Amino acid sequence: MTSPESEGRPVRRAVCPGSFDPITNGHLDIIGRASKLYDVVHVAVMINKSKQGLFTVDERIDMIRTVTAEYENVEVEAFHGLLVDFCKQRDIPAIVKGLRAVSDFDYELQMAQMNIGLSGVETLFVPTNPTYSFLSSSLVKEVAAWGGDVSHLVPEPVLTALRARLAER
Repeated sequence: MTSPESEGRPVRRAVCPGSFDPITNGHLDIIGRASKLYDVVHVAVMINKSKQGLFTVDERIDMIRTVTAEYENVEVEAFHGLLVDFCKQRDIPAIVKGLRAVSDFDYELQMAQMNIGLSGVETLFVPTNPTYSFLSSSLVKEVAAWGGDVSHLVPEPVLTALRARLAER
């Protein structure tokens, strides 16, 4: 298989950012679709020191690497600070964001306009698969904490880790 560099063309890069606490099938849908559009997709796991996640950043990165292993062009790493700085450091011109509903669009449009104004980084909005239109990591954690079945909402390795973590509490 030839690479973009060997063909003499620039590498098309994008980033899919998020907290991914934990990664869901909705996240995977967006990452998988982005991986078909770009040569390299960076999954950027946000570090927010003011929030206590269910999983550590390292645990989230490990889970994401496991469940995205089938995508040879996906790279996973943590980031702290402005997403546009992450993009500048890695020569990433595009952010890929999934939109579940109009309410997502209102917030994400403001972020997209700020990002392009700060650094020229574009945002590509991808409509979420209707199967996952209600899905969020927060909802998955809440339902799982109350003993609900989330097996159809997260990949198996994430489900196993989620059950184990909740059993510790």
